[in-house]
Amino acid sequence: MALSLKIPVIGLLLLLGACRSDPIQYHTLTPVQPGGTARNDGVQIQIESVSVPPQVDRPQIVVRQGNSGLAILETQWWGASLGEELRSALVDQLASTSSGAKVLLRVDVQRFDTVPGQYALLDTQWRLRRSDNATSLTCRSTLQTPSGATLDDLVAAHQHNLKQLAALILQAATSHRSTCPST
Repeated sequence: MALSLKIPVIGLLLLLGACRSDPIQYHTLTPVQPGGTARNDGVQIQIESVSVPPQVDRPQIVVRQGNSGLAILETQWWGASLGEELRSALVDQLASTSSGAKVLLRVDVQRFDTVPGQYALLDTQWRLRRSDNATSLTCRSTLQTPSGATLDDLVAAHQHNLKQLAALILQAATSHRSTCPST
């Protein structure tokens, strides 16, 4: 009787062991040391919204495969949805200690490409609007950083793109001209 009970228990343990999956690894667009962005002492930038294409706005990291393929990496996740990761990274990069003029920012990501072994690309249209008047400035920035093949390399390339975007936004927000900075 004891032998007939052991066989199903052993079978169940083997089945459970076979169902084990790789652990989920989490990544963030906010670097450990955000430095390098131009200092923001003149304006308070408040993010109104950040939108991203639905194909990549998910917790799992999405990478390009070939010319038309996308792969959702089931064990490689952002710390939050991509839209929230972008917002958090921009808040970190654009932080101000000033009580200067308030500027509202809207970011619409047109493309967020992650191509292993090649590059990370961030193509955005962004709008700054001063809260004290109706003037606004709409700009487009396409930033591409070469990357190695590892996911850590790709995330670092995306972090670099965001640092560059934040510097361009800050340059436009603190400038007294109503032109977009060149990328």
